[in-house]
Amino acid sequence: MQSKKNENGQVAKCQIRLRELGSDYEDEYQCTVLGNLALKKFTPGSTVVAAIRFNTHESNGVWYQDIVANEIVQLN
Repeated sequence: MQSKKNENGQVAKCQIRLRELGSDYEDEYQCTVLGNLALKKFTPGSTVVAAIRFNTHESNGVWYQDIVANEIVQLN
């Protein structure tokens, strides 16, 4: 992904799915992860603590929601 904020013009980006603790029917969030955190590999099904940011914006009369994970720490 191109970025004017990064010195070399590139920033790593990936998607991660996070599910709240509880049963198999808890809420899930598809999050964008940027920068060095996007390069880190997490074990599927592992327990993590995550700081996530919700953002909404409107474009041509349609509302969109972005969810960005700012920090993720694997517990096990």
